[in-house]
Amino acid sequence: MAEQHNKIYYADENITIRDMQQEDAAVITAEEIAQGWNASVDKYEMRLRDRQEKNASVLVAEYQGRVAGYINVYPVSEWGAYAGKGYPEIVDFGVLEKYRRHGIGSKLMDVAEQIAGKYSDRVCLGVGLHSGYGSAQRMYVKRGYIPDGSGVWYDDKVCEPNAACRNDDDLVLYFMKELESGN
Repeated sequence: MAEQHNKIYYADENITIRDMQQEDAAVITAEEIAQGWNASVDKYEMRLRDRQEKNASVLVAEYQGRVAGYINVYPVSEWGAYAGKGYPEIVDFGVLEKYRRHGIGSKLMDVAEQIAGKYSDRVCLGVGLHSGYGSAQRMYVKRGYIPDGSGVWYDDKVCEPNAACRNDDDLVLYFMKELESGN
């Protein structure tokens, strides 16, 4: 029998952070396509499989009862600068454009950091470098994330000086944050 994932991590009068359900994947994909993103349900189905197989936390945010965003926490980073070093990683975080500026992203990050804090006193993440990631870049810095110093990564490898790369979703900079006790 499949394990049930119905936990609610946070709730107030507008925002609920809960485990992602299978049906959420199609909703998020349709919304991302509607806002002009190159989206596929496969990404969310992969995250749900990862939760089943690797104990990743796969979460969604609802705003006034509608799916509005998502975030994932992997207990041990599997990619980039922190792969295999024992730190939890926040992966694939987003808030649908029509729901931004309501505090949803901050609540998703609060919950993700609390989950990460169960595994380590630090958490890492990678953020894309093109302008579509601008609000996330600013949020991470405001929340205390610091670049790790390994430089820019492309396609899960360090982009060596003067090397060619594309400014797409695979061009990232890795950050680390020291979690406060109690997180």
